[in-house]
Amino acid sequence: MAVAIQHWVRLAVAVGAVVSAAAAMSSSPVAPPGTEQTDLPASDEPPFPRYETPQQVAQACQEGLQRLRGIESELAKGSGGDDVLTGLDNLQAAGEDASGPIYLLVNVHPDKAVRDAAQACTLQWQDFWSSLLQNGRIYRLLKQARPRDAIDRELRRDSLEGFEDAGAGLRPGARRRAKAIQDRITALRQAFDQRLRDDDTKVAFTEDELAGVPEGVWREAPRNQQGQVLLGLDYPTYLPVLGHATQAAARERMWRAKLNEGGEANLQVLAEIARLRREYASLFGFSSYADFALRRRMAKSERRVQGFLDSVKQAVVERERRDLQELREAKARHLQQPIETVKLERWDVFFYTERVRRERYEVDQEAFRPYFPPQQSLAFVLRLSERLFGVHFERREMAGWHPELQAYAVYDGKGGPYLATLLVDLYPRPGKYNHAAVWSYRSGSTRLARTPQSALVVNFDRKGLTLEELETLLHELGHALHNNLSRTRHVSQAGTSVLRDFVEAPSQMLEDWVYDPQVLKLFAEVCPECKPVPPAMLEQAVKAKHFGKGNFTARQHLFASYDLALHGRRSGDPLELWARMEAATPLGHVPGTRFPASFSHVVGGYAAGYYGYLWSEVIARDLQTAFAGRRLDPAVGRRYRDIVLAQGGQVPPKILLQRFLGRPTNARAYFEYLAR
Repeated sequence: MAVAIQHWVRLAVAVGAVVSAAAAMSSSPVAPPGTEQTDLPASDEPPFPRYETPQQVAQACQEGLQRLRGIESELAKGSGGDDVLTGLDNLQAAGEDASGPIYLLVNVHPDKAVRDAAQACTLQWQDFWSSLLQNGRIYRLLKQARPRDAIDRELRRDSLEGFEDAGAGLRPGARRRAKAIQDRITALRQAFDQRLRDDDTKVAFTEDELAGVPEGVWREAPRNQQGQVLLGLDYPTYLPVLGHATQAAARERMWRAKLNEGGEANLQVLAEIARLRREYASLFGFSSYADFALRRRMAKSERRVQGFLDSVKQAVVERERRDLQELREAKARHLQQPIETVKLERWDVFFYTERVRRERYEVDQEAFRPYFPPQQSLAFVLRLSERLFGVHFERREMAGWHPELQAYAVYDGKGGPYLATLLVDLYPRPGKYNHAAVWSYRSGSTRLARTPQSALVVNFDRKGLTLEELETLLHELGHALHNNLSRTRHVSQAGTSVLRDFVEAPSQMLEDWVYDPQVLKLFAEVCPECKPVPPAMLEQAVKAKHFGKGNFTARQHLFASYDLALHGRRSGDPLELWARMEAATPLGHVPGTRFPASFSHVVGGYAAGYYGYLWSEVIARDLQTAFAGRRLDPAVGRRYRDIVLAQGGQVPPKILLQRFLGRPTNARAYFEYLAR
């Protein structure tokens, strides 16, 4: 779903968003066949710290801050030249080592007291980074630096933009206000995310109301005193209810509960953040935060993004209308009512989309779970990466934040040099980040002989994955590979430290691989005892994948348009803006729902950047053309690894794409995909 990025330059652009941020019965983790349970290889990298008490977190926080302040002080005493570039990058490396694990633990540690202590620490780190980026002495030294080549020029440009966007060039009063805004937004964002992360809402159902829902979802769930089943809002629970409960009232209750996560408190937080961002942009002479942020991205301006979104809307508007009409017809058939008397509700969309797919294509996503046990599914996507990119994963023992945490050493081929570490957290639990994301908490650097580390965090059903969830797993692994296979000179340009409207492309590019029968044959290599997906079942799933494409893309268009409007010249109250924009869509707005209260993307690093999911998909579809008919070709995979993934942000995306494709990128493949 997302990649969580922490970087002192990206921090300034995001204004306070340090990180953004997306099976069988319970058993001990099983290593993929052929791997051994041994310690991680010896290297320069520190082991992941064990924080078992809030006091340990607080102590590590203070020691890290003290160390970084000392590095900053020495850097400010320098004489300039190239030393300031490497000095800042060294500071970034030290900052990652001190703060990266703490940012991650805010989202994954099972002990709330430890999570709260880690969250308190991140506020102190925000204060440090925002102060650093306003250090006038370092800023002046950076302006005087004379880079030796294109990579260092890119680092200098990126670094200068970070300082300037943090207010280093403003007058003293405006500079102080800029820092105050950054720090306040960070605190607000953390409160917003914590409210979602700690939400323990339970929706009560009778067993009759859960008719159609797979029993595995609710049979072992807790009950209230009346004997009703209590279900939470985690995705392994929420989606099966919404997609399979035959009673509309049950679907509606679950849908409304999900659409009200965060509540009024989060709406107030979002309103304040939007107001603060507008004020922040005005300090730099911009009339909207969107124009302030977008000038640093591929899109360059709010006007260009709006033009892009208009072209997407034009391409899908008729298809969206047809999709919704088919769902309405399906509801009429199901209820045995005349179509003119039937209204399609928002809580009907997923249910009838799945119903049409079952009726027309004989595809039920739940039917895929027996074929994709979670541990073996992880082994499969790792094996795919091995085949395509020439790497090798070995399971290792590592004490971490939870007994089920898995660690993998990544090598450059079997017997090759050690490259990176990948951590994987597969299953849901209370207090854990409840979507899917990757934290690149340690970036690599060839200059420092520094190896990268990332953590893939998802929430899958222990009974198995649907095909769509397998797609999500591969998407998130794409983010982790961007980190793990990065070979940049500098830490600050490594892996996912790329332009926000490019960062999703390397992951989106891989999503279609799970629908390829030749690719799925690799499953037998990691799980010989697993039954292969019947060819006809997969063929129908590929056809079914295209149904509902218009409705899905139109919804993504709405999210992106809302984000752009919220950060535009005239946004107003977040809920009123959302209600007005959603009301203009074919299904309208449902009064009493508060979707923006849980829209954490726009609170974090995707502010004025949610369009990037669609923008990146255009790029991803173009990248796929190089793999047409050869999705397992290691020669193409190696070229992609070396030209795109390994380069991180040290080469602009436009140039990377030109080099890999052998031509300028274009949107032809994307719009052809929408038309299919």
